[in-house]
Amino acid sequence: MAMMGEGEQAGRAPGRSQAGPHPLGGSDDVLVGRGAVKKTFIKATEFWVPSRDRSFLEYGGGLYGTATRFGALSKTRCFARGEGLPGQAWEAGHPIVLRQFVGSYFQRTSAAHAEGLTCAIAMPIFAGEFLTSVLVFFCGDNDEDQAGAIELWHNDPALSKDMTLVDGHYGNTGDAFEFISRRTSIRRGHGLPGSAWGSGMPVFLEDLGKASGFLRGDTAVKVGINRGFAVPCPAARGQMFVLAFLSARATPIARRVEVWERWDEPEANAHAHAHAHTHAHTHAPANPSTAGRADRAPGPQLRRVSGFCEVLGSLAASEPSLSLQHGQGTIGQVLLTGVPGVSNHADTEPLGLGAAAREAGLTSIAAIPVVRDGRIVACVALYF
Repeated sequence: MAMMGEGEQAGRAPGRSQAGPHPLGGSDDVLVGRGAVKKTFIKATEFWVPSRDRSFLEYGGGLYGTATRFGALSKTRCFARGEGLPGQAWEAGHPIVLRQFVGSYFQRTSAAHAEGLTCAIAMPIFAGEFLTSVLVFFCGDNDEDQAGAIELWHNDPALSKDMTLVDGHYGNTGDAFEFISRRTSIRRGHGLPGSAWGSGMPVFLEDLGKASGFLRGDTAVKVGINRGFAVPCPAARGQMFVLAFLSARATPIARRVEVWERWDEPEANAHAHAHAHTHAHTHAPANPSTAGRADRAPGPQLRRVSGFCEVLGSLAASEPSLSLQHGQGTIGQVLLTGVPGVSNHADTEPLGLGAAAREAGLTSIAAIPVVRDGRIVACVALYF
């Protein structure tokens, strides 16, 4: 996981003025911890899992904030393959951006609009050819200060060496940034989407304005976009999709973002465990307080490699590096189950994560698995 610039080939922005960054403050700000916590670009999220016979998708969990009626309706639904947004993402085998619900295959339009939800992004998660879940993010563009973007990028190696924009939701960010993005081509290993494509890992940029080679940087700064992360979404026939999440000062994607990477205990350490276990049984009596520890099979871990909190700042500076065992907390559960995890009790997360959430006024968490070659290699955690 590296801090990278964005080396892109971009078109020119239209010759029109752009609004500056949105001012802080307003009735929607909540004062907690060290400063004001803004409302987020993502308004709700949910995930769907295949039924036992894999004939349809059933509700797996969700975070809906104030959209409680929409959440209650969602819990009663299920979707066949090709049905509704989750079913369409399953059928397509890659992420989908649905910029508006009216006149589309979306089946909960009235309930969504009643809660101010006007757009959604669906992300199917596969382990090889096996669908494990479909994750859906909801946004709304009814607020004047709803700046930021969620973009879907794509490369088909049979057609091009470059990655180009498929679609995106830009809220009220302005036309210039979207105009440039739609005329941008990215090579593998370059730029925010290209780096996620090249590494097969999530990539986080804490300050887009200072990221060398980020050709959309000037326009991004003008509309208040200052941070971003990208998640690779491999698809069939060697195709690669990347979801890029761009945070604005006024409406960040989430209030806290963490990137965790998988770490498997080296085989040498496993042999050391076995040797210590044999030595203990041969030369020393059993100790009930430590029995069963040495022969416990070493399992994979997730190590936090980067992150940012809108209240506490850069996590590299404010908090020590952390490691979670598989199954430990909401994030560790992702490594154990292979599907997204959500919790409305972020303050109960282990290893000081809960204490940090309380300090920053964070109440919920969504953990997103990143899969490569049928194996979970990382997790992105979003706090709200």
